[in-house]
Amino acid sequence: MAAWREGTREDPGAAREAHVGRFEVKARDGRARVGALSTAHGVVTTPTLLPVINPNLRTIEPREMWDKYGIEMLITNSYIIWKHERLREHALEHGVHHLLDYPGAIMTDSGTFQAYVYGDVEVGVEEIVTFQRDIGVDVATMLDVFTRPDMTRDEVHEAVVETTQRAEASLAAAGSTMLNGPIQGGLHPDLRRMSARGMAAHPFSVHPIGGIVPVMEQQRYADLARVMLASAPELPPDRPVHMFGCGHPMLFPMLIALGADLFDSAAYALFARDGRLLTPTGTVHLADLREWPVLMPCVAALTPETVRKMEDDERMVVLSRFNLEVTLAELAACRQAVHEGRIWERAERRSHAHPALREAFLWLSTSPARGTAPIPAAEHLLMSDRAAASDTSPDRGHWESAWDWVVGAQNTPGQGALRWAGEDTFVRPAVVASRRRLHRAWRPASEDGAVVILHGAPGPWRDRVGTHVTRAYAANPDLEVLVLSPIGLVPWSFEDLQPFAHVEGPEWLWRRPVDHAWVRREMARLHLGHRHFVTVNLRAESVGEAFDAALLDAGLQPRVAPNQEGLADVELVLLRAQAVDKSMLELNLERSVATEFVGSATFVMSSTGRVRNVRDSRGRHILSPRLGNGGLSLTDEGALVLHALGLEEDAAPATVTVSEDAVPFVGAGRNVMHGFILHASTQLRPGITCLVLGPTGDLIAHGVAQCTSEEALAMRKGIAVRVRGGLQPSS
Repeated sequence: MAAWREGTREDPGAAREAHVGRFEVKARDGRARVGALSTAHGVVTTPTLLPVINPNLRTIEPREMWDKYGIEMLITNSYIIWKHERLREHALEHGVHHLLDYPGAIMTDSGTFQAYVYGDVEVGVEEIVTFQRDIGVDVATMLDVFTRPDMTRDEVHEAVVETTQRAEASLAAAGSTMLNGPIQGGLHPDLRRMSARGMAAHPFSVHPIGGIVPVMEQQRYADLARVMLASAPELPPDRPVHMFGCGHPMLFPMLIALGADLFDSAAYALFARDGRLLTPTGTVHLADLREWPVLMPCVAALTPETVRKMEDDERMVVLSRFNLEVTLAELAACRQAVHEGRIWERAERRSHAHPALREAFLWLSTSPARGTAPIPAAEHLLMSDRAAASDTSPDRGHWESAWDWVVGAQNTPGQGALRWAGEDTFVRPAVVASRRRLHRAWRPASEDGAVVILHGAPGPWRDRVGTHVTRAYAANPDLEVLVLSPIGLVPWSFEDLQPFAHVEGPEWLWRRPVDHAWVRREMARLHLGHRHFVTVNLRAESVGEAFDAALLDAGLQPRVAPNQEGLADVELVLLRAQAVDKSMLELNLERSVATEFVGSATFVMSSTGRVRNVRDSRGRHILSPRLGNGGLSLTDEGALVLHALGLEEDAAPATVTVSEDAVPFVGAGRNVMHGFILHASTQLRPGITCLVLGPTGDLIAHGVAQCTSEEALAMRKGIAVRVRGGLQPSS
């Protein structure tokens, strides 16, 4: 018995029949997601690789892939099986799982790629889908029309139309078998969108992005990113996105960050045949190696020289295992990055692996972003400005919309520090989303008054200058204090809010000279553009004296030193202001409503001087700060108070309305599950506070949204809202 047989895994159990074909999101980071696709042969965790198995030439046995490598799904070619009589008869009699000796889920291709390589296939559209159904595949693929980069626009358009026209007949032939609905369109963004919309209108289970192999072979990775951004936003969020033919680990982080769920490739074997090794940073040749670029289990006891001396077949198997292990390790690392909220950071790092990949990443983070980077002197922003100025294409508006699609799915505020990694850091979607949320939701408390900007040193700012700020407010009640962080200006009320409050990076990030023109633009974004401002350098020898000098320069009163009672009164005013400001940001409240909601609040403080509970003027516990990221958590009483205000939907916290069947469970504190949502407000997005309503509009619970409004209505499985408090006792 082979060594890998010693620890064989149990065969998978079928997913519940009602769940077959459903996709559930378990964790997310923006558009990147760790999911679970239910099939008749088990639940497949995504993002994952489907190794390509040639039924005539098995470099690594499918059973080994299941037992040793834990691979939950693979892909083979139904056209090859159909064309070879021996394989066809075996598959029809015993099934494709028996043919391959593989217990997990199996996807099959239809012959489209063979048509691309050889010019044509001999099988019909309905015939090949029927064959896939009859041999018991888990996910079949319709026979689409491959689009090459060198095809004319008219040829690509014809291919898109023909593929879409084949959809209905293919789905009828598939019956209850899950079916892939490929997206074609070549390098034409509008045709990709046309294809995605056309295929999305049909009940496919998975949407592969097709026609990308020649793009990758030519290392046109910027075009690959454009194809992805043109297609993915148009697809239903409850269907996994499959990158057809993509299997190089170097590309995984970027594509996963843009919403890719499945990958398939024969590269692990094809590259091995040529003596090439896949690594997360590129491809290397065995002939050039003295040491392994990545030490994987299959070569831990071998040297490159030893492998070079092997017979061809033996060497190919060793290198195939190496390539497969590297690929699986990178996917595991990407899934972990999604759990940690750091997939975009990983994409940043990987972008330096290859010039063409770096070009793709820079296009993603500059051209679509259109100048959202906060540091004016950064070369990154200059590139973005140039891109925006030079881009007059008809697709410019679409790229901006697609970038909004990426940014709009970010969870803000995130967890943990923002780790600086060069100028790329400042255009991460999470940073852009945080800035947009601040600029959209926050408004100053007064129409006039000078602005003091603190700069020059990192936080915690309250510990560093909190007393100075309190005394400055005591003398100047209309004063607006802002903090200059490396990712932009932030009002004093948000001095502990992520990602502004905690940027890990070199000290000089905080010591950059204040660019007054840029500060003026930042102030305009905060609706303070007309105000006079002065700056206080927190590295001054005496910050107090610097504060007073700035106040006098603005024509204001210097700090005062009130007695202990007076100081406590001012601190209470500032705490209430902070609760109001954060309610605007967290709960989508206008300032007047947030002020009414907070009222003459009192605060329960921790031993370290931080707020633990917020109680309104009637003593109701309405808010609790989240110390991990500076946000606010709504309490049961707070949810009831907000709902009683009777606010219009666009000026109220996000809401979801659930069906009557869900009311008893959600009202008792159970999570809101997909499939039971009747309505979701447009501002719903991951991580924000959410009120849960019954069909008649009564408040039954509150919690934290796990999805966008579109996803809330489209998904059929998984958690839509994590309920923090059920407000109706179960009967």
